[in-house]
Amino acid sequence: MSNFDKNLLRSAARINGLILDVDGVLTDGKITYNSNGEESKNFHVRDGSSIKLLLKSGIDIAILSGRNSQSVEKRAEELGITKIVLGSESKLSGLQKLRAKGFASQEILAIGDDFADLELFTHPNISLSATVQDAAELIKSKVDFVTEKAGGDGVMFEIAELILTSKDLWPYGN
Repeated sequence: MSNFDKNLLRSAARINGLILDVDGVLTDGKITYNSNGEESKNFHVRDGSSIKLLLKSGIDIAILSGRNSQSVEKRAEELGITKIVLGSESKLSGLQKLRAKGFASQEILAIGDDFADLELFTHPNISLSATVQDAAELIKSKVDFVTEKAGGDGVMFEIAELILTSKDLWPYGN
């Protein structure tokens, strides 16, 4: 088990919702186009199992991305994430769209890695903000938690461990 700071655990214990950025968090941030112009992304299997564990534990999960992507829609469907907003010009307007789709969580952990995520981190319902190890130093300096892993390398395991440990729901012991 990770050695989480007591204040971080106290804050994480209140979390009932999670907003995920995609590019640079669930992926390594690289976008690949084939010769037909179709986009592909690589997702880490550990992120999927961690997301499913969080959903099973009652955490509401939403995906919020500034880009449109069929591969993200497919991945969200595979994982059972029904609250998804893609192609949002701003993360705050995206949060409003998520609310309209039934994302009602009031104590939210938001994870992102880029400038667009900074405005979301300051929203009153964002109780905790997180980023990935390979985010820019500016982003890392503005968040409550930085993962040990880089984006696309299974960061959701750390987020799941943080949230579920704080609630005494982590099923894998100490």
